[in-house]
Amino acid sequence: MAKQRENFPPGVALVIGGSGGMGRSICERLAEAGSDVALTYQSNAARAAEAAAAVEALGRTALTVQLSLEDEAGMKAAVDALAAHQRIHTVVVASGTDIAQPKIRDMTTAQWRQVMDADLNGFFNLIHATLPHLKAGGGGSYVHISSAGLHRWPDGDVLSVAPKAAIESLIQGIAREEGRYGIRANSVALGVIESGIFLRRLADGTFTERWQQAALSKLCLKRWGSADEVADAVVFLASNRAAYTTGQILSVDGGYRV
Repeated sequence: MAKQRENFPPGVALVIGGSGGMGRSICERLAEAGSDVALTYQSNAARAAEAAAAVEALGRTALTVQLSLEDEAGMKAAVDALAAHQRIHTVVVASGTDIAQPKIRDMTTAQWRQVMDADLNGFFNLIHATLPHLKAGGGGSYVHISSAGLHRWPDGDVLSVAPKAAIESLIQGIAREEGRYGIRANSVALGVIESGIFLRRLADGTFTERWQQAALSKLCLKRWGSADEVADAVVFLASNRAAYTTGQILSVDGGYRV
């Protein structure tokens, strides 16, 4: 009988934003697929502890790490400390913050700079901190949570889509430049997912009934996506089941781009 292929090599998957609703689902799926997890949080230690407990309940080890992507020195120190104890084989970027939804003409310079510092420059800091360790470990995988807005423009979503478009260029560059070292880089482009930011905007009235009906009308599948469906896509791309897949965008958007 052929030996069953392992989804991941020994080591840990680093999940940036693993304390969030979608991040927690990703952590749990990684654990189910056979990986230990290090998950990060920015301020909510209690939620991070709950996510870690869920991973441990699935029989894997979990570590929580407080960090900010904007803190370059702190990021490097945290990653170096983690890598000193375990090989980092996967980096998942699932962090996200609530942002305004102005039209481009109404967006302020301060809004633009803030989101670029937090998302784009933060991603760059993360790559610089983690890439040497993935190379030293013989390879690994990056999976970035992106936006379906890369393929079909969503009005008022420039502060979400613009930094992700730039990050996608970095993902492509990593795939091209680092593939020879066994490093893969892919993205999962999300539509409307019934988790995290969507639920908060639903609760505060930002996403009105009219908005919901208009959004649903653009989907082939007439429902919202779930965090678990996103996690399934992330774990596939991160795992050895996608060992010959790099530089790709997998859309989990209910057919929004069609």
